[in-house]
Amino acid sequence: MKKFLFASLLGVCLTGWVPQALAQAWPSKPIRLVLQFPPGGSTDAVARILAQTMTTSLGQPVLVENRPGADGAIAGEYVARAEPDGYTFFLASNTPMMQVPLLKKNPPYDPVKSFTPVSLVGRYIYVLVTSPTLQAQNVNELLTYARANPGKLNYGSYSGVTQLMHTRIKQGAKADLNFINYKGEAPTISDILGGHVQMTFATPTTTLQHIKEGKLRAMAMLLPTRYSQLPNVPTAQEAGLPPLPAATWAALFGPAKLPNEIAQRMNKELNAAMAKPEIRDRIDKLGFDLAGSTPAELGVFVQEQLGAWGKAFADAGLQPE
Repeated sequence: MKKFLFASLLGVCLTGWVPQALAQAWPSKPIRLVLQFPPGGSTDAVARILAQTMTTSLGQPVLVENRPGADGAIAGEYVARAEPDGYTFFLASNTPMMQVPLLKKNPPYDPVKSFTPVSLVGRYIYVLVTSPTLQAQNVNELLTYARANPGKLNYGSYSGVTQLMHTRIKQGAKADLNFINYKGEAPTISDILGGHVQMTFATPTTTLQHIKEGKLRAMAMLLPTRYSQLPNVPTAQEAGLPPLPAATWAALFGPAKLPNEIAQRMNKELNAAMAKPEIRDRIDKLGFDLAGSTPAELGVFVQEQLGAWGKAFADAGLQPE
């Protein structure tokens, strides 16, 4: 009986000790930063810059792993099912955390219950770009052409933002645009350059150089004020486009039940990386606005955004499929 009681007590002690010991030993091997996008887009570029810096501070390689497809659900489900040992994280945009749970009848994960919030990473800047082969020089001419030629313009979409703006343009501007779904930003832009698609909303990461070279035409920015890198491009409101009613963001999550000590350490290292002037300068040139948070702040933010995106999708008539 004494042996049984001793063994039971030891088991209880060890159960409480394991997460703490794990956190103290962490990290002892490479850490995977999972993305829902293929290489070449803005999230991939931001992730690789931050991963390189955190590799130095953590003393272990931080490896970017691209798992594109299904609006980010493939990457999201992969991380949600991973062991909560601190070696698998999800650098997610709002698409897998908002669009997937709100627009799929049977989402593979819950954006709140399936993940541990670590830190907000920042917000995306979007610009409406078109192929210069179109005669339209501005948004008004573009929408006039679309109305006069229903179904002749192909609109590339790869995220919750691009899907929502497609619907809002069709409704508000009464412009019929063919919806072409892509796995990521980079292949969408590649197809616009190749003449297969005529327009999309994308970030400066993939578009700015092409805009400056005349290979893409910038029509409007999804910002409340004009963008410093493209000062002659009007905001969506100035151009007569319906505004985006929810935030466009990226954040870091671990699987559910990630030890708090690891979440806090990862938060500290990530925010320290984002605070470095040279890192902020490099990422600012990509058209991405860095902004960190505490894990608790991110948790509250996700709840708020679920409400905002849910209303935006409902107002646009988008229903779970």
